[in-house]
Amino acid sequence: MTQSKIVLLSCGSYNPPTNMHLRMFEIARDQLNRQGRYHVIGGIISPVHDNYGKKDLISSTHRCALVRLALQDSDWIHLSDWECNQEGWLPTRQVLQYHQNKLNSCLNSNETTGNKRSLSDSEVPQWVQQTQKFCPNNMGIRVKLLCGADLLESFGTPGLWKDCDIESIVGDHGLAVITRAGTDPLKFIYESDVLTKYQNNISIITEWIVNEVSSTKIRRALRRGESVKYLLSNQIIDYIKNNGLYSVLDKQ
Repeated sequence: MTQSKIVLLSCGSYNPPTNMHLRMFEIARDQLNRQGRYHVIGGIISPVHDNYGKKDLISSTHRCALVRLALQDSDWIHLSDWECNQEGWLPTRQVLQYHQNKLNSCLNSNETTGNKRSLSDSEVPQWVQQTQKFCPNNMGIRVKLLCGADLLESFGTPGLWKDCDIESIVGDHGLAVITRAGTDPLKFIYESDVLTKYQNNISIITEWIVNEVSSTKIRRALRRGESVKYLLSNQIIDYIKNNGLYSVLDKQ
């Protein structure tokens, strides 16, 4: 059976990136590869633009630096700062389309410049070159959105997503949805006509080792001067302390 070559892309604030953000990639890769339909050849973290307007969002300069530190021990997940460097906020659909087009364009043209640790515009080709052994005969790469079950359910919130964006995200790319015991994403898919239409493109991945770590809880702990050791890497904790991040948000 021919396996689809998959790159997992996760959008989000990464404010700050936690160990659980990286665990999502590992969990998804294990299960997708086990299914036999897919071969996950890489992962991309794309932090959201500063203009997203989310409360307590620190500068993308800091968030990208934190993601780089978080990824120091990963040999397959990479930072893309392309979204952060645009003039304004972009819909998720455009972020997926850009990376899928760019990866396949570079793969097919055999460009070879750049640095594998980042996926900024000038650095994509070197990373793609490393995937060529997984893509014989110029087989295409599909960029699939890695997300939590809460994002899947947000598709049902009136006015939050454009119908054409949902159709493109699920139809042209697909979803790898991390869920937890006790949730029922299949029921939500059944109740949505567009998700049912593309349900073969949606991979439901159960997180059996439950971890409730979130960036929101991390920021709260930091504001209160509480320890976040073992929730973030030591390098990230040091960067946050050295740059005075998060600790003064409640005083503004």
